[in-house]
Amino acid sequence: MNEDEKAPFTVHLEELRTRLIVCFIAVGVGFVVSYFFKERLFEILIKPLTDVMGEDDQLIFTNLPEAFFVYLKCALLSGIMLSAPVILYEFWRFVAPGLYQKEKKLLLPVVLLCSFFFIGGALFGYFMVFPYGFEFFLGFATEYLKPLPSMKEYFSFASKLLIAFGVVFELPLIITLFSRLGLVSVEFLKKNRKYALLLFFIGAAILTPPDVVTQALMALPLMILYEISIVGAKIFKRKPLKEENSA
Repeated sequence: MNEDEKAPFTVHLEELRTRLIVCFIAVGVGFVVSYFFKERLFEILIKPLTDVMGEDDQLIFTNLPEAFFVYLKCALLSGIMLSAPVILYEFWRFVAPGLYQKEKKLLLPVVLLCSFFFIGGALFGYFMVFPYGFEFFLGFATEYLKPLPSMKEYFSFASKLLIAFGVVFELPLIITLFSRLGLVSVEFLKKNRKYALLLFFIGAAILTPPDVVTQALMALPLMILYEISIVGAKIFKRKPLKEENSA
């Protein structure tokens, strides 16, 4: 009896281990491939900054191994992105057997949409927010003050900001999911639109550089995404219990 009860659990653990090994191998392969292009990848990452810097300005590294470790982190980040399709596929293969047919149909589109919105948010931050934000910061330079951004500090700041934009662009999916679970209603979202607007600007002030233009560049897309969320919540809202039972 005990062996029968433990068998399914051990099988799941073995499968999880196999899936994780495949994911780690995929990340490792992506990391190795990316490392051969580490300088080019970092050059792309710093382009929004170098475009607004002076001709004689340049990034620096303040200790001997800093450049090496920054290149490693950049290659690792690229490796994770390259291996994302494999990771998503392994995730799908692991959870799919435990889902109902209706849930299986929803899970794959949700995972793909999550990836789409996250990448879209990161790209928006890179192309739209970075140039204005970096120009604002460099504007503090004077005859006596010269900006000397380091590789380490720039990579840390830029990667965190890109992740922040990727996460906040998941708003439509999160709100739609809450609506589907019955946690929020379309009427609630419409009624509290003005409070959501206030929260967006507060969040933008925390996550972005302290200038009005950059904050607006995050807050305004969030307003649009909120309206998209209302549409999604209206389409995928939870059905009344009688309709769910009859479906």
